[in-house]
Amino acid sequence: MELPSISLLSVTPIYIAILGLLFVPLTLRIGLYRLRNKVDIGDGGNDDLFRMIRCQANFVETVPLAVALLLVMELMGAGDTWLHALGATLVVARVCHFIGLSGMGPWQLRPVGMVGTFTVYLVSSIWTLMAALG
Repeated sequence: MELPSISLLSVTPIYIAILGLLFVPLTLRIGLYRLRNKVDIGDGGNDDLFRMIRCQANFVETVPLAVALLLVMELMGAGDTWLHALGATLVVARVCHFIGLSGMGPWQLRPVGMVGTFTVYLVSSIWTLMAALG
């Protein structure tokens, strides 16, 4: 069985790139904070650093599966509308979650972000399962 060419992917790479770009400031924030406050490992008992670490960790815990599901959908022939709707939902959800968890905005954005992320999981999983079972 020949694997599809990566050039067949036209939508998912856009969202993978956007999410990759969002991950950079999440990580840089922690590194810069560590340098300024001389914290090498862990959170040093600092609540602000702990919150930053959780923002980054939650991103790492949730984004890969969602991206994998979108990737599988695209490889299985999902339409661009599905992919853009789910990809955009994921990006907005992760930004909302970050803003709410980081304290940079209303805390209510955190559950909004999680609901958005879980919606992407649910819809993409059901779509993939239905497509696979034909």
